[in-house]
Amino acid sequence: MAPNTKTSESLLKTPEDLKSSEDTKQKLVHLNLLTFGYGHLAGLYGLYLCFTSAKWPTIFLNYVLLIISELGVTAGAHRLWAHKTYKAKLPLQILLMIFNSVAFQNTATDWVRDHRMHHKYSDTDADPHNSNRGFFYSHVGWLLMRKHPEVKRLGKGIEMRDIYSNPVLRFQKRYALPVIGAACFILPTVIPVYCWGETLSNSWHVTIFRYVVNLNVTFLVNSAAHIWGNKPYDKTLRPAQNIPVALLTLGEGFHNYHHVFPWDYRTAELGNNKLNVTTFFINFFAWIGWAYDLKTAPDDMIRKRVERTGDGTNMWGWGDKDMSKDDRESVKILGEKFL
Repeated sequence: MAPNTKTSESLLKTPEDLKSSEDTKQKLVHLNLLTFGYGHLAGLYGLYLCFTSAKWPTIFLNYVLLIISELGVTAGAHRLWAHKTYKAKLPLQILLMIFNSVAFQNTATDWVRDHRMHHKYSDTDADPHNSNRGFFYSHVGWLLMRKHPEVKRLGKGIEMRDIYSNPVLRFQKRYALPVIGAACFILPTVIPVYCWGETLSNSWHVTIFRYVVNLNVTFLVNSAAHIWGNKPYDKTLRPAQNIPVALLTLGEGFHNYHHVFPWDYRTAELGNNKLNVTTFFINFFAWIGWAYDLKTAPDDMIRKRVERTGDGTNMWGWGDKDMSKDDRESVKILGEKFL
């Protein structure tokens, strides 16, 4: 009996076939339009309340939760689960699952699936937030529409067995409504009301403001970091090095590097920690033994890639006064062209 090749062949298209097609219509998801609209309006009101009547403990709590939620995305969904750049023992996985629930960017399982699609089919119609369709679409528009047909079609081939078999992520997925609802919205709203007498309105709207800020900061990696910045590692890719985005996302803005070396847990050249709070976070847990098998791209591999495909611009951090002697020696081969 001849093997059935129809299914596998139907999933294959050349890069030319996958280039952005503006004529493909995607239906609006009206519920998402309403919730995102409400969230941003309520968030703006929450920002106003921060300057008028909200109490300082409420603002401080939400600032701490903002950092926690970002780490749940960067150290958890992104570097640990989507790219497997390091391994984490059960206590750290549980901690990151809780942090990720505070962020509420769907479940980590959904986030990983979309992100693996993004890397496999970057900036094509099979990329959930294809930047070739403009800033708004790659920033938030893709979440206001039904998935592009190519995302649905090719998404069937994304490897997810490691995620589906993870008991921590299975728990989050199964109990998403109570776990994420409590971590992201209910507890952050109730705690200020009962612990220091904040008004319910203030507490709710500042919570929504924190949530919307976290969303938009993360979205900048999909939008701004795919449009603006230099490309010292591969000039043929759309993702770029964007320092403002790196500052806002705890180190995720070195996007040209990340798309060239997606397995590197640092997501930045030479383990750039100055703008990379997430790397500090992972290094701390590696120090206490909860994180291990941290993967990095060898310096020699980085240098060769820079020489072969880079755009000739400076790589942030190379040549700084506080570079180690070993790092200074390792970049001499690049010569004055890159320093």
